[in-house]
Amino acid sequence: MENKRHLIALDLDGTLLTDNKEISIRNLETLQQAKNDGHIVVIATGRPHRASINYYHELGMDTPMVNFNGALIHHPTDHKWDALHSPMPIRTAHKIIDACHDLNVNNVLAEVMDTVYLDQYDENIIDIFQTTQQDPPFTIGSIKNELKEDPTSLLIHPKEEHIHELRSHLDDYHAELIEHRKWGAPWNIIEIVRKGMNKAVGLQKIAHYYHIPQEQIIAFGDEDNDLEMIDYAGVGVAMGNAIDELKSISKHVTATNEQDGIGVFLEDYLKLKLQNPSKNFL
Repeated sequence: MENKRHLIALDLDGTLLTDNKEISIRNLETLQQAKNDGHIVVIATGRPHRASINYYHELGMDTPMVNFNGALIHHPTDHKWDALHSPMPIRTAHKIIDACHDLNVNNVLAEVMDTVYLDQYDENIIDIFQTTQQDPPFTIGSIKNELKEDPTSLLIHPKEEHIHELRSHLDDYHAELIEHRKWGAPWNIIEIVRKGMNKAVGLQKIAHYYHIPQEQIIAFGDEDNDLEMIDYAGVGVAMGNAIDELKSISKHVTATNEQDGIGVFLEDYLKLKLQNPSKNFL
C-alpha cells in the first residue's frame, strides 16, 4: 500500500459538509475506510483552526491541517510538527482598514490565529465566527487601535454596491502583498491573506511530509479558494455544486455536497469496500 496510498484533501463548506454543516454518514464511513486502507486524509479549509477542529475530531484524524487558505499549516495533535504560520504585515492590514473606512464598509474582522478582532459589534457576524461557547470572546472596537500583531487574515463585509470598487482597490494598491477571495452567498465577505498563500501551498508541504507524489493527491473543492489546490492535485475533483471556473480546471466532477459527492467518488476511484455500509445509502 505504501506506493499506492493517496493523500485525500477535503475542503469543508460546500464540499465535505452538507448545507446544514454536517458530515454525512456515507462520507464519514467512506473516509474511515480510506484511512483503514492506508490513505492519508487531511482538511484544507479557509476556516480558522477553532472552526474546523470539531470536524477533524469527528473524522478521527491524526494528520496535519490547512487553515486560513494556507496561511496556517499545522498539526493539531503533534505540536512538534513543523507548523507554518504566514500572516500579512500589520502595516498592510492598517492601510486596507483605512480604505475600508473610506468606503464605509459594514464591518472589518481580523484574526490572529484563533484571536478575533471585530471593528463594530454585529451579532450575525459573531454567530458565524464564534463556533462554540468555548471560543475566546472577540475584542470589539476600533480594529486599527486594537490590532497590534500581524493578522493571519482580514475579512471585510462591504456594502454590496462597493464590492467591485473594494476588490479593484486591493488589486491596484496591494496586489504584491496580499491575496483576496470573495465568499459565496449569502455573505459577500472578502477574505484577505498574505500573498502566495493558498491551499496548494499546504497540500504540497503535507504531501512532501508523507512522501506522496503529486499524481496521488486527490483534492475536493467547490469555490474559488480551491482553484490552486484542485489545479495542483493530480486528481482534482470539483463538486457538482462547484463554481463553473473550478469545474473547468478539475480532472473530475462528482455529485454535490448534498449527494455525498466525496463518498461517491472515493468508493469508485479507490475501489473501496466498506466493511459495514449503512443501509440508507445502499
